[in-house]
Amino acid sequence: MNRKNLVLHARNSIERGSKSFARASKLFSKQTRERAWLLYHWCRACDDLADGQDHGHGMSTVAHPGKTIAAMRMMTARAHGGEQTGNPPFDAFGVVAQECHIPKYLADDMIDGFALDARDWRPETEEDLYQYCYHVAGTVGCMMALVMGVSSRDQEILDRACDLGLAFQLANIARDVAEDAQAGRCYLPQKWLAESGVDPDHLLQPENRDALVLLVNRICDLAGDYEASARVGAASLPFRSRWAVLAATGIYGDIARAIRKSGGASLERRIYTSKGKKLGSILKALGQALFSAPQRDRQGLWTRARTTRLA
Repeated sequence: MNRKNLVLHARNSIERGSKSFARASKLFSKQTRERAWLLYHWCRACDDLADGQDHGHGMSTVAHPGKTIAAMRMMTARAHGGEQTGNPPFDAFGVVAQECHIPKYLADDMIDGFALDARDWRPETEEDLYQYCYHVAGTVGCMMALVMGVSSRDQEILDRACDLGLAFQLANIARDVAEDAQAGRCYLPQKWLAESGVDPDHLLQPENRDALVLLVNRICDLAGDYEASARVGAASLPFRSRWAVLAATGIYGDIARAIRKSGGASLERRIYTSKGKKLGSILKALGQALFSAPQRDRQGLWTRARTTRLA
């Protein structure tokens, strides 16, 4: 399949899988937009394979998760090496990896996150939580920075891009606590749950609700910390990329803020932001993109340099 057709496939994927990202991506220049779609297509396909989903919907049991992860690694390696796999999402990754010089270790690190899910892994500590978020989302932030023209030598900007991935994933975790629990998953650190007297295997029992609301709010607050850090990094991007990143940041940040404001409603229903709210975030981001973000150091935040092999 040629590049033009891969881009069309990728555009359809992002429009089905994430209306928020699809809207924000339209703010990029044409070249950056197409590359972002190609990268998204691969990320979405890997996530769907790992979770038995269709564009992020309808999680189901994967019959042979180990084999699925192995196949994912094999096709990604082939595509990264410039080989046609015949599988559009992986060929899309091959194109964008070649064009933007995406190092293979970032792809490997992302797949490591899906391998954790395949083993029914759960974070023991807050440190584990951050590392998981790095694997499944911080890596994507780093790859997107490269797509937007950031040099692989600019570690400071890549750290900020990783922070944005962490902010997005923390918001996802806060939003999906109930849905994950129903699928037998839990991304709230086991240490937090023990300190709150919550049995992780009976997370959604009525007696746990008040404690769970506090933990969800804690996750939302952490998402806000990483969002604020990421906004500093966005100032180094070209204008249109800066606008797009700030728009996506605002849209996802608003989800975390809505969850916190809901007083626990996210445990009963999925929290969304309206089309009008998303449009407002895009317009607000335009103003923010015209001015430099206030400087903020990363002191106290987790850093990808602390990544270790999770058991």
